[in-house]
Amino acid sequence: MAGTVLIYGGAGGIGSATARLLAERGYGLHLVGRNEEKLAELAGELAADYTVGDVTDEGLFGRVADAIDTPLAGLVYAVGTINLRSLARFSAEDMLADFRVNALGAALAVQSALPRLKKAEGSAAVVLFSSVATVQGFTFHASVGMAKGAVNGLTLSLAAELAPKVRVNSIAPSLTHTPLAAGLLSNERMVASLAELHPLPRLGRPEEIAALAAFLLSPDADWITGQIISVDGGRSSLRIKS
Repeated sequence: MAGTVLIYGGAGGIGSATARLLAERGYGLHLVGRNEEKLAELAGELAADYTVGDVTDEGLFGRVADAIDTPLAGLVYAVGTINLRSLARFSAEDMLADFRVNALGAALAVQSALPRLKKAEGSAAVVLFSSVATVQGFTFHASVGMAKGAVNGLTLSLAAELAPKVRVNSIAPSLTHTPLAAGLLSNERMVASLAELHPLPRLGRPEEIAALAAFLLSPDADWITGQIISVDGGRSSLRIKS
């Protein structure tokens, strides 16, 4: 057994892909998510433990901590939102909701798991999720860009605070084929149009994001912390068309 990894958003697109990959590599798993049916099905498939709950319920984090009685080799917070509209159409409550799910939830997840992470053999690892929208400005992304920008700051602060015992990194994807993005990928023309915005002209796959998450959790990444790593088909850094 390679150790136990706690995955928030365990039944989501990226979370479930990460869970499957880690299970193949011998990790034990504790999955957290809102959809009990999907969570129970995946947990049964992977022989994982699970807790049902919503990250906007602060009591969830204590329940998860109480349910885990072994050291944690890692934590993945694969929870997010995609709420796109003009700034004028956002209420304060809308923006606070995005912040609570993306940033505050990540902080509380790490906070509650920290005693177990510190008990891991060697170093433990945390993987959070940022976004391409934190390094390139996009119309209608004010709320999620702000919330994911907070995740970047959290990543750097926790990496400094928790070194050397716990490594903390973030993955910043561009648009990926997941249930969360289904509303943006409603037809083939839309998918093709969005794909062409990337120098590598397609959208991401959950398994590609999961591969990096699994690497960052592994001993092979033992000298990597405080990094926000883009997996975005080159969208954040390359311009190939004039």
